Amino acid sequence: MAMKIRLARGGSKKRPFYRIVASDSRMPRDGRYVEKLGTYNPLLPKDSEERVKMDMERVQYWLDQGAQPTDRISRFLEAAGVLEKKERANLKKGEPGQKAKDRVEEKEAKAQAAKEAAEEAANAPAEEAPAEEDAPAEAPAEEAAAEEEKAAE
Repeated sequence: MAMKIRLARGGSKKRPFYRIVASDSRMPRDGRYVEKLGTYNPLLPKDSEERVKMDMERVQYWLDQGAQPTDRISRFLEAAGVLEKKERANLKKGEPGQKAKDRVEEKEAKAQAAKEAAEEAANAPAEEAPAEEDAPAEAPAEEAAAEEEKAAE
């Protein structure tokens, strides 16, 4: 008899609640099980003590008997420190899709064009700097004339 430690769903519609059970692998997910080992309530916050509860002695007993934990249960056991962490290779998941890659390329092209335009703008005013120095000299004279007119009024 191939034993599994797995989740059996309970709870109502859109309000999941799971029992952690040891059952024969041939039985249906929510069907007959040999022993209830704990509970899992995914609606509670991740840091809540009540989210995952397990009778560790019984879980260890079933593991020693050769019961295979499902992926979700093995993650719970890894978090509890009972099992050593497995290396999971989901290489495709971290890779962005084609549209995302296209958007990144477009963004880089725009950034490069903006950078080139900024460099051209930075280089152009450097040559016209002497002409700009003359303009501020005239500005104070105009301001003084405007102040004299206000004073006369």
